[in-house]
Amino acid sequence: MSDDALSSIPVARWGGVSNAELALAVGGFGIGTGEFAIMGLLPQVADDLSVSVPHAGHVISAYAIGVVVGAPLIAVLAARFSRHNVLLALMSLFALGNLASAVAGSFGLLVAARFLAGLPHGAYFGVAALVAAGMLAPHQRARAIGRVMMGLTVATLVGTPLAAWFGQALGWRAAFAIVGAISVLTVVLIWFSVPKDRANPAATPLKELGALRKTQVWLTLGICAIGCGGMFAVFSYITPALTEVAGVSLGSVPIMLSVFGAGMILGNIVGSRLADWSLLPAIGIALVFNFVAYVLFYFTMTTPWMAVIDVLLIGGGFAVVPGIQTRLMDVAGEAQTLAAALSHSAFNLANALGAWLGGLSIAAGYGWTSTGLVGAMMSVAGIGIFVWAVCLDRSKAAKVALR
Repeated sequence: MSDDALSSIPVARWGGVSNAELALAVGGFGIGTGEFAIMGLLPQVADDLSVSVPHAGHVISAYAIGVVVGAPLIAVLAARFSRHNVLLALMSLFALGNLASAVAGSFGLLVAARFLAGLPHGAYFGVAALVAAGMLAPHQRARAIGRVMMGLTVATLVGTPLAAWFGQALGWRAAFAIVGAISVLTVVLIWFSVPKDRANPAATPLKELGALRKTQVWLTLGICAIGCGGMFAVFSYITPALTEVAGVSLGSVPIMLSVFGAGMILGNIVGSRLADWSLLPAIGIALVFNFVAYVLFYFTMTTPWMAVIDVLLIGGGFAVVPGIQTRLMDVAGEAQTLAAALSHSAFNLANALGAWLGGLSIAAGYGWTSTGLVGAMMSVAGIGIFVWAVCLDRSKAAKVALR
């Protein structure tokens, strides 16, 4: 079924949010909670499974690898199936991975379960974005995508701290069990709330792979993988920057992390509205905003109150995400599913690249806040790729006008 046909299906809406968008956002909430909660529970995992804390960190890497591998692979294979059914299958797989994590009897089995849980991550958000955007008019697509992504941003503010708290009180396995339960709830919500569409027999893996022949797809993914890396360069080392540079007490760090989550929510709301207003300017504005936020982090991270402002602004950098997701839908042609899913592979690559470069800067002795300059440089690189993409668009438009 085409997106136009999907947009003609009546969908109940409450305060501008449809039941379908809410169901998809609950799935995003579960995924975001499952991805980040483990970071605060690694010492418990290490102690329970008799490994070192650094070795226990492999469960985080396993999940990230699952995201990078699963997003393109599943998107290509699932392109011809009903998106409604694909969402059900993806969330069922995510539930299975988290429930398996909760009962894993050895460290090796836990690593395998986290890899399994990561596989549907990118494809879920990609397909969910396509479904949400397809239910509304073109000038409202980014806000629909933003409402789906809201589940992920709310997870950083509410879901992750709560799961970590339950994990500390009841054991780390409880955190994964809770995420598994949220996933099962999402399956039920999707079944009843997301419009049932027909499979598209014309879609083939080769058509989906055709997205990889488009320069603008690669440029947009590059903007995400490099331009968004600054957020992770800073956030990966935010705790020592807060406590050792800004003078924030260790007990106040969870509050600061909630401020970061609030920034992501605000960025998601503002970024999606800007993208519906004018897509390319919205992406450019968000990239410049990120550059300014990282420079401020480097120069002003000196007091707890300035730390609150800096962390809020850095979280606000999420404003670029709805625009990038929408841009990929525009430039992918017939390969919508693969392109939409690849954005989350690119976002995880940004995570790995930003954390690595930030770590190099700290290891070189430049200090905890030097990650702000790393982020600023990554933003400049992202702006450069963005300018390249805009110039190619204008050159193509000029050639068409001359014909």
